[in-house]
Amino acid sequence: MATATTGSLALARSCERAFFDHGWLKTYHSFSFGEYHDPGNVRWGALRVFNDDVIEGGRGFGAHPHSNMEILTYVLSGELEHKDSMGNVGVVRAGGVQYLSAGTGIVHSEYNHRADSPVRLVQMWVLPDAPGRTPRYGQVDFTQADRLNRWLAIASGRAEVPSRIPIWQDAAAYVARLEDHRLAQTIGPDRFGFLFVAEGEVRVNGQALDAGDAARIAGPFEIDVEGTAELVLWDVPQA
Repeated sequence: MATATTGSLALARSCERAFFDHGWLKTYHSFSFGEYHDPGNVRWGALRVFNDDVIEGGRGFGAHPHSNMEILTYVLSGELEHKDSMGNVGVVRAGGVQYLSAGTGIVHSEYNHRADSPVRLVQMWVLPDAPGRTPRYGQVDFTQADRLNRWLAIASGRAEVPSRIPIWQDAAAYVARLEDHRLAQTIGPDRFGFLFVAEGEVRVNGQALDAGDAARIAGPFEIDVEGTAELVLWDVPQA
């Protein structure tokens, strides 16, 4: 894992991600995950996993366990069906967010709710502030208007960043839909930022990023983003 003493921004191009085609699942990994392991690319601060997935109609991940991880899923298109060992059942649609705090342990499954079209999502894992938390689940539907030309905090464990989804970490996740617009955000001292372009094109501090590209930011640093795109941004502690 990298550490930072001064602010910086480094680009991570889409083609540099690990890619796996399992037929029913096409997935890009920004950090070490599953079959992909790079000891120099395990995480970015408390952000442990950032996967960009497309799941074919009617397919998905069967029941499997997790523990001691904050798991956030943001649906970009399609519909994702969730079931877990706490009895939660739900369908998350485009623009919606699903939160699973695995804590002491939980078993869940995730499937494409539709048989006739794929679902695209980003699945993100953040290290919790402490092990052994009580598991919990949440789901929130957001509209495009909620994130249009603004940063929408979809999950947060920071007192100064209110959100409808709480997480057990001093971190915050934002999304934005830019329509020929410009946004700024400050990543503070001793913190890391991870900006992902899900769709479209932007310029970040004068550098061009396309769909699938990301920027890894070490604070203190102010990012300036301009263009037309769907964006995901994390602000996390370094460890």
